Amino acid sequence: MDKVQSKARIGGVFEVECLDRDGNLKWRETAPNLITNEGLDHILNTVLHADTQITTWYVAIFEDNHTPAAGDTYATPGYTESTAYTESTRPEYEEAAASSQSVTNSANKATFSINAAKTIYGASLVGGGSAPSTKGDTAGGGTLLCAALFSASKSVESGDTLNVTYT
Repeated sequence: MDKVQSKARIGGVFEVECLDRDGNLKWRETAPNLITNEGLDHILNTVLHADTQITTWYVAIFEDNHTPAAGDTYATPGYTESTAYTESTRPEYEEAAASSQSVTNSANKATFSINAAKTIYGASLVGGGSAPSTKGDTAGGGTLLCAALFSASKSVESGDTLNVTYT
């Protein structure tokens, strides 16, 4: 007798474009992510165990060379979040409804108005807890859903804009 077997695959891709102060493209990066154990537990508990849904997720960028690991958490993400942007809070991940087994914010990209020279290594999605919109927060008890390391570090300078899409 043949067995029918299916394995769920959950993952995504960050697409980041850096524009200079005149709107010219400086660089573009596409980076597949890792769903953390904390993120996967949240997905499973929300869908199958009726836990409370996190209704707003936020995009974070990081400024050190950290390879995301399954055991990374909101409280201990393993990376140093960059707060070198003028927005007062982390930008929201404003996704459209799922279509073709995919969700994206391509119609409303997360924007970072860079205000200092930095080297950016990757991006992540965070949410929940008591202070998920607060830049650099790790004490709020939130959830680190996923993170991605770029293929190479990327330089930004004051006046640049990063537009981040997650699918």
